[in-house]
Order: sequence, then C-alpha cells, then structure tokens
Amino acid sequence: MVSAADVRRADVVIAGEQIAAVGTGVGTPDDEVLDATGCLVIPGAVDVHTHMDMEVGVTRSADDFLSGTVAAACGGTTTVIDFATAYRGESAAHGLAIWHAKARGRAVVDYGFHMTVTELTGDADDLVAEMAEAGVTSFKLYMTYPDRLMVPDEVILELMRAAGEHGAMVSLHCEDDATVASLRSEALSAGRTEPRWHAWSRPPSAETEAVKRAVRMAEETGAPLYIVHLSSAGALEQVRLARERGVGVFAETCPQYLYLSAERYEDISERAARFVCAPPLRDPWHQEELWEGLRSGALQVVATDHCPFTAADKKSGLTGGGWGDFTQIPGGLPGIETRLALVYQKVAEGVLSAPQWVDRCCTTPAKLFGLHPRKGTLEPGSDADVVVFDPGARRPLIPERLHMKIGYSPYEDVVVEGWPAHVFSRGRLVARAGEAVDAPGWGTWLRRGPSGSMADP
Repeated sequence: MVSAADVRRADVVIAGEQIAAVGTGVGTPDDEVLDATGCLVIPGAVDVHTHMDMEVGVTRSADDFLSGTVAAACGGTTTVIDFATAYRGESAAHGLAIWHAKARGRAVVDYGFHMTVTELTGDADDLVAEMAEAGVTSFKLYMTYPDRLMVPDEVILELMRAAGEHGAMVSLHCEDDATVASLRSEALSAGRTEPRWHAWSRPPSAETEAVKRAVRMAEETGAPLYIVHLSSAGALEQVRLARERGVGVFAETCPQYLYLSAERYEDISERAARFVCAPPLRDPWHQEELWEGLRSGALQVVATDHCPFTAADKKSGLTGGGWGDFTQIPGGLPGIETRLALVYQKVAEGVLSAPQWVDRCCTTPAKLFGLHPRKGTLEPGSDADVVVFDPGARRPLIPERLHMKIGYSPYEDVVVEGWPAHVFSRGRLVARAGEAVDAPGWGTWLRRGPSGSMADP
C-alpha cells in the first residue's frame, strides 16, 4: 500500500462506501477478498483541472461528464474538479446551475466544481461567500483572452482578498496578454499563420512575467494562490522563489508539458493543430526542470487540463468553417485517462518515489481543494476510492486502447509500464484492467471544504 508518506504491506477493508480498516490482520473470514499481490494499492487519483462539455466557439470539448469520467475511471482517477463558468453577463449562480445540469446523473466517478469568473459586477466578498455556501471554494481567473475570459489585475486582487477571508483560493491562468497580443499581431502581419507561430506568440517569458505579477498580488493580499498548467522553467523558478519567501503559492503542471514538446508544431499543419494548447508546448529542456520541480516539491500537483477536441473539430476551427490561422484553432489536449500511468513511468525509472507519485496525483490535490481526508488517502472513514495498480501491465497509449472521445492519442508512440487493474469509487468497482464497468450516475457531486491549505479543515 502506497500513501503520500510511505510504502508498506497492508490490507484495506472496504465496508459500504468507506474504508473501514487498514493494517495487517484486519479482515474477517467472511470478507470477500481481492488479492492484490504484486500490485500497488493507492488512493484514487484526483484530477483538479478538467473541462468537460465546454463550449469553445461553435464546438465543444469532446468529452462530456459520462465519457470523460469513464476515461478517468479506466485510468485510475476517481475524483475530478471541473470548471463551471460564469460568462460575461451571467451570474455565478447561473453558471454553476448549468454545470450541475451537465453532470447530474451522468458521472461514473465523483466530481466537484471550481467557478470561473469572467467579470466582477458586484461585491467580491458577496460572490465568494455565495459560492462557498454552495460548496465551491475555488475560483479560476484568466490573465489572457481579453475578448471573453480575461479580467484586469484589480479584479484578481479583489477576489484574492475575498477568497483569503472565506477559506477559498484563486487559481490563475498566467500568460502576459500584452506580450501575447504584440507577438500575435507581428506574426499575423507577416503572414505567419501555421501552428508553430502559436507557440512563438506565447513564449515562456510571457508565462514568467504573468507569474511574477501573480506572486506580487499574493504577497500583497496574503491570500493563497494556485497557478494552473505551469509549463516553463522560468515560471517554475518564480514559484520556487516565492515559496522560499513564505508566500502561499502552489502550482500544477500537466502531462503534456512533461512528455510533449514544441517539436510537435513542426509537423504538417493538420497534425500540428492537434497539439495547440495554451500555454503551448515548450522546448524539450523545460521537461527536465518540471520533473525536478515535482521531485523537489516546488511543483505540488500534476493535473491534466483535460480539454479534448476531435481531429475534425481541430480542423474545423472555432467558426466551423476551417481555420485560417493559428488563433482560430480550438486549444486543448486530452489527458484524464493517461495521467496516472504517465507519471508512474518516472517512479519506474527512479526519478520520483512511489509516495511522491501518490502525493502529486492524489493526496495534495485533495488537500489543496478541500477534499481531504475524504479523498486522496486510504484511512478509516475515507471514501473507498481505491486503485489496485499493476506495475507489470503494459499498455500502448493508442486510441484503440483508450476511452477519451477524440479518435487519436497525443501519446500514441508511448507504451507505459503499469496500469490500474481495479478501480473502486466509493466501494463500487468502476473499472477493471483498463475497461469500464458500467456505472453511469454512480458519481456524486462533492461539496468542498476550505481551499488553499495543506492542512485538513
């Protein structure tokens, strides 16, 4: 059994939807026994960054709450936190109600929501208090995409102050929009329309500058801050330095930044478009720095930013008539099913320890977002979210062996060593040997406690 603290031989007893006991000799002769000899028994993984059934232009992300949580279960993830969005002109309550309707009765595993805020029309304190009362204790804000998502720094500061007072946390998409806008204009003016110019127009320096600003705001307010999908060495250095000064800054990275590089944008345009995301993929040397950040603890979480689009949707673009330049390509990559196994490869290679793997993929995400000790750990009283992970199982990450609804795989050249043999969500078997066990509607919505602390509420 692997926890965030250690590895030890133990039995896990499940009674109903919860863990009843952990240890040796804790079962009874009447118990049904699942023999996990030779496997690693870990808490169900927690993915705190997904985008299910999200509208982007005329299209929407390919996985809804049924297909997306089926894929999650098959890959060993038993809890997801998705982003409910209040678009401009909508109230947060309206946005939250829409996402509840999308998910209700469909999810295979448990789920919660962040609230994405695209404008602030009233008092920030009232907004945070209203969402906290509704069980939503984290907020997503953007420092780019001025046409539909970006908010000014003044709004970020207001929400940070309010969040800090109510036990909530602000998550930030950090890219300096002035830099991006200038480079994008320069590229398009020169007729540079291919996907490679998407990456060129969103350089690591834009992310680093935005993280610097975000850290300054966290220092000014004293509120916790969470940086989503951190992709570059310079941005990671800013997080590391801030944490050394005692600033309450946390950060996640994603498998695409650990395994894929900007070389993908040099392919023919139709294939290169599949890898458009923001921040974009980076040069390969950034990967080494990110892995080291996970090893050292400068990075606390591996999430996915699961926002998949089919090849046809990527080709059709945001308007449906095909893309004329890189700005018209829907941005996002899949990852909800492959994350746990991809990160485990570095355990097999000796880069990460098994407890670090569990900590970054299961325990710390649950702690930071108000779900621990219900989620992210194997303790008496915790939900019986249990993964029996077979380190000897080989699985090619080809679309025929995966369940994400996109028809291709960004990792089709990767064969992983290790895959979940059994996945339980609140005591119910939801996946076996990488295939779903029919359980639509089993997943339940999670009302979350305070966010932004590594301590239990």
